[in-house]
Amino acid sequence: MRVIIQRVKSSQVIVNGEIIGKIGRGLNLLVGIANTDTDAELDWMVHKCLELRLFPAEQGDERWQKSVQEIGGELLVVSQFTLYGDCRKGRRPSFDRSAAPQSAEDLYNRFVTRLRASSLHVETGQFGAMMQVSIENDGPVTLLLEKEAV
Repeated sequence: MRVIIQRVKSSQVIVNGEIIGKIGRGLNLLVGIANTDTDAELDWMVHKCLELRLFPAEQGDERWQKSVQEIGGELLVVSQFTLYGDCRKGRRPSFDRSAAPQSAEDLYNRFVTRLRASSLHVETGQFGAMMQVSIENDGPVTLLLEKEAV
């Protein structure tokens, strides 16, 4: 499982000209599901996304001391199978490591459900849709989280 985690001032997702998900201060999570992912990878990733200290404790402080949970932030979760695009050969990415759509959607939905159990405000994109994602990155802070099945 791969997640691009971005600290944001705001973020939104538009599908067919309509805003379907919108958050203020918090984290934008672009989520890629591998064909080998299980609940073990989901649980690890949920914990990391909620507990990573990516926010300053006070205005003007540059040290990252608080998690999204500790600041009562919001989450925007967007499925993105292209995170498993392999561009090493040829001129067209291969997506052989991406999970099949039905399996990926099931794992993605369980990931969102577990994030919602944190009581934070969680918005999502639309699985499998063409989406326009607007991200007002704060910092900018962008990290790649990865947990592979063992």
